[in-house]
Order: sequence, then C-alpha cells, then structure tokens
Amino acid sequence: MSGVQIPPPLPVNPGSYFRAGWGVMDKAIFAGGCFWCTEAVFLQLKGVYKVVSGYIGGNITSPTYEMICSGRTGHVEAIEVNFKSSEISYKTLLEVFFNTHDPTQSNGQGNDIGSQYLSMIFFNSDNQKDEANAYMDSIADNFESPIVTKLYTTKEFYPAEDYHQNYYNLNKTQPYCEIVINPKMSKFRENYKHLLKTNS
Repeated sequence: MSGVQIPPPLPVNPGSYFRAGWGVMDKAIFAGGCFWCTEAVFLQLKGVYKVVSGYIGGNITSPTYEMICSGRTGHVEAIEVNFKSSEISYKTLLEVFFNTHDPTQSNGQGNDIGSQYLSMIFFNSDNQKDEANAYMDSIADNFESPIVTKLYTTKEFYPAEDYHQNYYNLNKTQPYCEIVINPKMSKFRENYKHLLKTNS
C-alpha cells in the first residue's frame, strides 16, 4: 500500500448522502416559516455542520427574495441542513422541526402570512419520506388542529442572498430578531439542552 487512505464506500442505497469536508453527510430540507428562525435553531444542534437558507418549490429559476415575497413564484423559504446521521438522526431533526414552529397554521407562521411561509418537508430519499410520514402520524394527537405540513420530493434548492445567511447570529439587535426569534430560541435552548453544541 502507498499509504493513501481510501474512504469507506457509500451505503448501497445512498439516498441523500454526499461527501463533504466533514466526511459522509446527509441533507434535510425543511420549510417552517421565516428562514431566519429555522436556520437559527438548526445551527445550534450537535451533528449539524451547515445550514443554508434558501428557496424551494417554485416555478421559476434563481428567484430573488423580492420575487418570492410576492407570493406568486410558488417558492417557500426553507433551510437545507447538512448533518451526520451518525451524530444526530433524521427523526431528531423532525422532532425539533415540529416543536419549533406551528405545523397546524395553514396560511404562514405567526404574523408572517403568505404562501412563502408554509410548512413543508422536502425529502431526499424514500427513508426520509417514510420517517416524516410516520413521525407526523405519531404526533397528530398532540395538536388541537390537524397538521397541515406538506411532504414533497426534493426540488432545486436556491440559496438565498448572502445577507440572509446566519442572519440571526449577525443581527441579534434587529427588531424582528429581538421580538420574534429571541423568545423562540430561549424556549428551544431550554427544551433541547442535551442536543446543543457546546458553544451554543
């Protein structure tokens, strides 16, 4: 042997697995209202290595923030989560997703009203689809109203403009962050202490 390390093979049915600088990673895509909120939550989780805010599900290519805010492009604000399933499971991501937004609100999230704020999951494999359906069935009785979260096979994900990335951590004194995101983050950290990165 020449000393060159050969990486282990990918799973037989890789689904959403891909290789990155951190090793074999998986992807999950969630839409749960304003992506400033969902991104802030998922960046805190151990086993999550990258979160990208962006747009998915629409009928035009390369949408801008101004375009999707019109509600006419069909896109939703979403996050693409790069994670290691050996460190955090997809089911745990689902639990966090459903406990940090309202999956029963059909017209947006809180005061953020519009089709771009709808609750959706874009699955990257049959396993993710099955897990999401099973998890939704298991928590349905926890809510007074029906869960309206929609499941779709993954589509082209368009990263949002640079100023949207890591928005909460870079703009904590912005009024929306103070009024809307801060209370959500406090509750999230209290409920999920065991899942947080050590520097969170």
